[in-house]
Amino acid sequence: AVVSTQSTGMAFASRSLANLGDLLGINVDQYRETYELLANNTRLKELHWTGKFFADYGLHSDVVGLTEKRTGQGHSEKRRVVGKLPLYQHVKVQGYVNLFPFILTLLEPSSAELGTILKNLKTQSNGMSSQYGLCSVAKSDSYYLKHNTQHDAPYWRGPVWININFLAVRALDHYAKVPGPHQELSGALYKELRENIVNNMYLEYKRTGYIWEQYNCQTGRGQSVHPFTGWSSLVVLMMGEQY
Repeated sequence: AVVSTQSTGMAFASRSLANLGDLLGINVDQYRETYELLANNTRLKELHWTGKFFADYGLHSDVVGLTEKRTGQGHSEKRRVVGKLPLYQHVKVQGYVNLFPFILTLLEPSSAELGTILKNLKTQSNGMSSQYGLCSVAKSDSYYLKHNTQHDAPYWRGPVWININFLAVRALDHYAKVPGPHQELSGALYKELRENIVNNMYLEYKRTGYIWEQYNCQTGRGQSVHPFTGWSSLVVLMMGEQY
């Protein structure tokens, strides 16, 4: 399997270590070389670009579901059933997982793939965008709000998570400030996404008195763990535009 989230994360970490090494005056050539290899846009495109978005590549089947199974003594439970054997292919689930080359600012400002990603983020009707932030899975995707198991409710399959939204806002701010063909669109999306997140979190804090772990993609209501002033407190940096 070739995992875009893993390789882009390693590229981001290598770049961060190289920058720290430069500040400390120590040799960090190995980290810079790792970054340059993993962040190479041609390589990223060859391995992970589907024509519409970046995706992991490996054994995958999208013909899965939960089916009622008898467990004995009149009891039953829903179990995951694979209807088609996994094949080597791009994992075409649309969500946060597709955004890592963008949100970690690994894409060149002139990248055509960056332009495609930004145009997709403009669409609110069935994509990832909502008036409350970016949903973890696109509303048009078959995995949107689907249970993983009978007792495992959707967690990263729809709700708005502030940590990933912070990275998206940060990336949009970056691309809005560097010259390139997508500068204007990046600036417009930055303004819209930042305002949507900050406004909704403020209204929910005013309504409930809490910062929440995640926010409902359909209603904006806070949900799951609360109070949650871990990565959800990144909203403060968004408010102050400190990235």
